[in-house]
Amino acid sequence: MRLVQAVLPLAGNFNKKLQKSITGRKDTIKFLNAELITGKKTLWMHAASLGEYEQGVPILKALTEHYPDHQWVISFFSPSGYEIKKNNAFAKATIYLPLDTTSNVSTYLDTIKPEAVFFVKYEFWPNYLRELQRRKIRTFLISGVFRESQPFFKPYGKWMIKSLESFEHFFLQDQNSAEALEKLGFQNYTISGDTRFDRVSQQLTMDNTLDFVSQFKKDNLCLVCGSTWPEDDKLIIDYINNHEGKAKFIIAPHEIKEEKISAFIGACTARVARYSTMNVNTLKDYDVLIVDTIGLLTKIYSYADVAYVGGAMGNTGLHNILEPATFGVPILIGPHFNKFPEAKILQQLAGLYAVASQDQFDERLNKLLSDDKFRAQTGMIAGHFVNSNTGATRAVIDYIKDSN
Repeated sequence: MRLVQAVLPLAGNFNKKLQKSITGRKDTIKFLNAELITGKKTLWMHAASLGEYEQGVPILKALTEHYPDHQWVISFFSPSGYEIKKNNAFAKATIYLPLDTTSNVSTYLDTIKPEAVFFVKYEFWPNYLRELQRRKIRTFLISGVFRESQPFFKPYGKWMIKSLESFEHFFLQDQNSAEALEKLGFQNYTISGDTRFDRVSQQLTMDNTLDFVSQFKKDNLCLVCGSTWPEDDKLIIDYINNHEGKAKFIIAPHEIKEEKISAFIGACTARVARYSTMNVNTLKDYDVLIVDTIGLLTKIYSYADVAYVGGAMGNTGLHNILEPATFGVPILIGPHFNKFPEAKILQQLAGLYAVASQDQFDERLNKLLSDDKFRAQTGMIAGHFVNSNTGATRAVIDYIKDSN
């Protein structure tokens, strides 16, 4: 880690995303000293990126209600999480996690003095974990996932197993993770489920109204394509260009880059509007709306009749299928989702369909758009799947309250 810390500034000259993380870490301790209230008890949550943060939000909300006199520090490793959530409402301070060197760890923990620490899903930093254990600071893993492809299960990663002793309790997503963890010699776990189900189900209680989407959609069926990548766009563009119905299409790309958006618009024969330049009064005259901003996708899914969730057509990783599912929306994805158990289960339940080619995409989407009964039944399955898997947050909170 000291070697990584030394070479990062040089590497940052060739990668804008990496440069953001380097710059963001420079004044972390100074920022914490300025922001944190001296003498106030602190809770710390660490999330690798945006997806893990969203898994942590139900815990943040619940613990804030139970411990209103505490202040939160939220740390990220990835710029894609930090840049979007650096001004979140839960934290007194949101930061990049200082790199996992012994000196950084000591300085950081001396500064924030956490009463309890929550790591989300599968972030394991050995120096942090060892020092948290040495200081006897309560440490938990929430929505934890263990797979035998992780370093713990490989000959070269056996040394990392000892760092897991730092966790007072593991809150795991599924039985497979429990069995994998037991192979490492740990039984201090609860199969609590995935807090993302709690997170997305809360969206149903919120106001999801977006006037511009209403103006765009009107009475038409609407396909919402969320967190799409270029390999997803190819299928979508071909379908739009050859579709003969009256459906509307909303595209929310994962990366908002001008050259990619311009390429999408240039390849479409349909009329395309952009959120950043739209005229709400004329949106009804367009067939495609590109949402070139962040923070709206979850609400937009509430208007979807069918959702396509990106990431699994290539190898970038499937994005959150639970966001559309909670609204009872049938879902299409690409074929590469083996590491996403929620997608595999929902596919088995027939609330989600995976497509691997243009023909499969066209066939399945045509069926969903043309067959009202089939679309409604598929969406009902998706909505029930989310509703029946909530409760992970309660398991975490009950344990913490009972063990105080």
